[in-house]
Amino acid sequence: MTGLPAVLGIGAAVVLLAVLAVRVSVRLGLPSLLLYLGIGLLLGEAGLGIRFEDAPLTQSLGIAALVLILAEGGLSTRWRNVRPALGIGLALSTVAVVVSVGVTGAALRFLLDLDWRIALLWGAVLSSTDAAAVFSVLRGVGVGRRLAGALELESGLNDAPVFLAVILLASADPLRWWTPLQVLYELAVGAVVGFALGCLGASALRRSALPATGLYPLATVSVCVLSYGAAQGLHSSGLLATYVAGLVLGNARLPHRGDTLSFAEGLGWLAQIGLFVLLGLYASPERLPGVLVPALVAGGVLLLVARPLSVLLAALPFRVPWREQVFLSWSGLRGAVPIVLALVPLTEGVPDAQRLVDVVFVIVVLLTLFQGGTLPVLARALGLVRRGGAREIEVDAAPLDELGAVLLQVRVPPGSRLHGVYLSELRLPVGATVSLVVRGDAAFTPEPATRLAEGDQLLVVATEAVRDAAEQRVRAVDRAGRYARWRGESGEGD
Repeated sequence: MTGLPAVLGIGAAVVLLAVLAVRVSVRLGLPSLLLYLGIGLLLGEAGLGIRFEDAPLTQSLGIAALVLILAEGGLSTRWRNVRPALGIGLALSTVAVVVSVGVTGAALRFLLDLDWRIALLWGAVLSSTDAAAVFSVLRGVGVGRRLAGALELESGLNDAPVFLAVILLASADPLRWWTPLQVLYELAVGAVVGFALGCLGASALRRSALPATGLYPLATVSVCVLSYGAAQGLHSSGLLATYVAGLVLGNARLPHRGDTLSFAEGLGWLAQIGLFVLLGLYASPERLPGVLVPALVAGGVLLLVARPLSVLLAALPFRVPWREQVFLSWSGLRGAVPIVLALVPLTEGVPDAQRLVDVVFVIVVLLTLFQGGTLPVLARALGLVRRGGAREIEVDAAPLDELGAVLLQVRVPPGSRLHGVYLSELRLPVGATVSLVVRGDAAFTPEPATRLAEGDQLLVVATEAVRDAAEQRVRAVDRAGRYARWRGESGEGD
């Protein structure tokens, strides 16, 4: 027990340092995972000297963290936002995965002289994108709803098929003709289990009267984790079940929904911090220089060939403009998921699996630095950045839940046509009103004659019934000014 205080103290210090690192990463425009990995490396054998080499434990803890991250991702995803991108999102998480695995595997088969099965295994490990990495870079950039929704769905859904592919390729069992049918079965049953438990959980939570508010978020997240366990028990995709259950619960009318989302967000951050620090702690800096060349080769194939081709084929039926295809191709950031997946072959005893782990670690760092640093610039260069618009943050609190209302925060950015519009000209639907304006360091209650200005932050209170209409109206005025209706702008499109 003498070491327990030290462990708790170091753990708390790491979490606090990681929380502070979020501000640094936002200013730099890079995913915070790099800083978390750096913290792990500092704690490891090359820094403070902590040696951690337990691959099975790292894999188990990594999967547990992924379950919590996927639960938070599903709970925080609004169906209204991702519905326009459902088709392209599903294609990116299925068709694009198959193409990426095949192209990457075929290229590495000859470029790195790998066995066919090992080459495809490398391709499968590298084909999963990371939601946390993508959206930490996109935060504040303001791309259109369909693009953001497609990336959100892809990173939430593609973990499941990729994980199944890695398990199959890392296994010693031969691949049979029915293997694709087995994968389809596991994905289908996982989705059904997640949907069913999500609906049952939402119904039970609406009818229950728990003695404390804090029990509702705990119960909601537990339903998502239960979905993972139930699906795995049925030999199906637990990761997909977790995300689908979270998606159902996050879009249901749950009691204390705001508290639930805040709790899930905090839990998701804790899981990300713990996962990335753990992976940094597990990595061995001494081995990384020796895999730099294969990492550059595999990363180049993935970035310049496999990802663009997979996006092109996945987007073909949806007539996605070429600018959006370029952005989608460049947005396939890799994060913790490929590193966790690379541990699967290592625990299964696949030959030279440690090399794969080291290569993936280097690729994640290099691509995150390269892609993450240029993604906002690329979005602006392609003309995909929307000006202004309602930005949903930590919507509602418990009192608002009881009132059946939501709270929107709207920021008037430079160049927005909201600048100069009188509040009376905003014409929000009945049931929505601007309750507060923050201008500089001052906050005041606006009047109909209040004129909006660049840099203003507005708090809009709206009933659930008119929430969507209020946001669409704000977006329409932002794009077309006070005469948005006359100009045919509804605020619904991108």
